[in-house]
Amino acid sequence: MLQKQDLQRRLEQIDGKGFKAYQDLRGDYDFLDFVLHVDKVQSDPFAPPSRIRVSLGQERAGFPLELFANRVRKTALEDYLTRSFARQCRSWSDQGSGTGNSGLVAIDRCGQEILERSSLEVSADEVQARFCIGLPARGRRIEGRQAARMFETSLPALVARVLVYAEHRPQEIKSHLDCCEDQHVLREQLQQRGLVAFVANGAVLPRQSGVSDAPMDADRAVPFASPPELECGFDLPHQGRIRGLGLPEGVTLITGGGYHGKSTLLRALERGVYNHVPGDGREGVVALNSGMKIRAEDGRSVSGVDIRPFINDLPFGADTAAFSSDNASGSTSQAANIIEALETGSELLFLDEDTSATNFMIRDSRMQQLVAKAHEPITPFVDQVRELYTGLGVSTVLVLGGSGDYLDAADTVIMLKEYRPLDVTDRAGQVIKQIPSTRSNEGGAALPRIGGRRFDPDSFRLGSRDKIRTKGLQTILFGREAIDLACLEQLTDQSQTRSIAEILRHLSRRLQQASLSELVDGVLKQMEDKGLDVLSPNPERPFGDLARPRKQEICAAINRFRNLRML
Repeated sequence: MLQKQDLQRRLEQIDGKGFKAYQDLRGDYDFLDFVLHVDKVQSDPFAPPSRIRVSLGQERAGFPLELFANRVRKTALEDYLTRSFARQCRSWSDQGSGTGNSGLVAIDRCGQEILERSSLEVSADEVQARFCIGLPARGRRIEGRQAARMFETSLPALVARVLVYAEHRPQEIKSHLDCCEDQHVLREQLQQRGLVAFVANGAVLPRQSGVSDAPMDADRAVPFASPPELECGFDLPHQGRIRGLGLPEGVTLITGGGYHGKSTLLRALERGVYNHVPGDGREGVVALNSGMKIRAEDGRSVSGVDIRPFINDLPFGADTAAFSSDNASGSTSQAANIIEALETGSELLFLDEDTSATNFMIRDSRMQQLVAKAHEPITPFVDQVRELYTGLGVSTVLVLGGSGDYLDAADTVIMLKEYRPLDVTDRAGQVIKQIPSTRSNEGGAALPRIGGRRFDPDSFRLGSRDKIRTKGLQTILFGREAIDLACLEQLTDQSQTRSIAEILRHLSRRLQQASLSELVDGVLKQMEDKGLDVLSPNPERPFGDLARPRKQEICAAINRFRNLRML
């Protein structure tokens, strides 16, 4: 292994040379207190910054074993340290005096959710941070002296400030970990209590704005308060007794007037599949891990999906047992989205009428009289939502303000009035008696147990020159095809998108004739056993900008690949 002095010598030798001379820095360097790994050197000042790792032994780092004794606490500790590193990076970056990314020091950016990430790894032996540095340049000439200062002064100070336990406030770390563990325990208890979700009293659900996921200011937000009829309590290992709204299994309608908080509540429940940081306001909002948001998605590609439970007998004999389309309609896309979610094992569906296809959701009695069922291939969701629960055990939470026919299918009805939830289930029952529905139930046969589709491996292979890249949160470029993830509303972090892209790369090289669900389960098992580093092309020099996605989003990305073909 090279020494710190060797790095300094190399920087002096290449000072003023062309930028490509920086490539000589690749390698590992012993800084006595830590080891510096220069894994990838950027090609020019404007290219993505160089990938760097720092490894610090636990004899120096000193993080107690109980802080990462289980997977939940380990994820929370690594999240806390990543956030601390990011704050310190802003202080130690030396940007502004060079070209392009010169002087930048940055680590993966965290949002409001606590996700398993590759940016920081804590083990019994060491703590390792994976981040990036913009190597300094003036024009395309190397600024060796500035680079030497970064590696000799700024980097050791950054490492000492973040990767040494004694430099942190122990109570702050403990609060972060305890908060995450409480959310995990709360979520794990839902099904034991016959619930699909829980919202704690006092939770702050609204966000600052459409572009900020931070909580709304306390003086503007209305704290959540459960209706007495649906209130329940849980005992958590750190917070103790917590009370709030327990959302029961079955079909739940969230209704009320416009702008009274229906969609805000639903969005909080959708994000309840993740743990949140202390102070987010949604620390006490949890939902089943497999919960999936379903919406219409005009124009998406669909390949070989059995949508007969919702759409059958299309004109001219078009087959819906293995429905495929390069440009699905709102109704066919929403039907496919449901079936694909069930294939992944989702036990909870979230729907909002604002993002649903009207003809998929309901056919009222007048339209039934005008257009006979024999000429209508769509079985509306209102006639299958109960069968989803009674036949398959899949619950639904639905925001609805425009169709009273759903009252007949609901187990629980919650009304939002000035952002405060009221249990109006009994009142809904009275309305049903006073004003019976005049529409006919158009439900077909019982929903079948959803099987796994097998796809043609040749349709998913990369060419020798093809690459997989990401563009922000919502796009994966798979060779020449763009996979649009814009309608996957529970995908929260660009690092999750990067992980999905790496999973697609991984699968494209190891394809076999198995079901989509089985293939993805195989990758998830590897990630469970060995962590996110299995997704890096070279696990010895792992990526530091990956975050763990759910099975639901991984499968959804594959399902939106336009070249996909089913066997």
